Amino acid sequence: MAIYTRTGDKGETSVIGGRVGKDDVRVEAYGTIDELNCFVGQARSLMEDERFSDVREQLLEIQHELFDCGSDLAFVKLSENKYKVKSEMAVRLEGWIDQLQAENPVLERFILPGGSQLSSVLHVCRTVCRRAERRAVTLGRSADINPEAVIYLNRLSDYFFALARTANTRLGIADVEYVRSKKVFRN
Repeated sequence: MAIYTRTGDKGETSVIGGRVGKDDVRVEAYGTIDELNCFVGQARSLMEDERFSDVREQLLEIQHELFDCGSDLAFVKLSENKYKVKSEMAVRLEGWIDQLQAENPVLERFILPGGSQLSSVLHVCRTVCRRAERRAVTLGRSADINPEAVIYLNRLSDYFFALARTANTRLGIADVEYVRSKKVFRN
């Protein structure tokens, strides 16, 4: 089976319910989610250590949910009863965030992305997730979308922040504080 179709050679692509330009805001939104999913896969591949078995499984679930999120945004017209992203998914992320935060040292200042290679990749996941959220918000200004997808992406970026810190904690590497910052977080 050939993976090329030649149908996009003139700058258009198929979405569920029609065709649009490859630079359409809808394609930008779900394309950024696809990009995020790739970085999540990269992060998972760096978690061979048994210390990360719990979050490795979480990330696999998140990869499936990112496909769901992209699917919801790919529909030109989709009835609410067919949405795949549900409010429970963001609530579950909040529980995971709370568990991760319980492992992390108290945060007093902003931190720089980095520390370990794993933490660095998770910070990339966080920032790409924020971009995906912005693209979904932009799409939502001109089209009906599943509002739960935006909420999910918002919560997911928080998850990646917490997990990036937990990765450093579990590896015994301190977060790098932004030294030009005063103490900005209250405990």
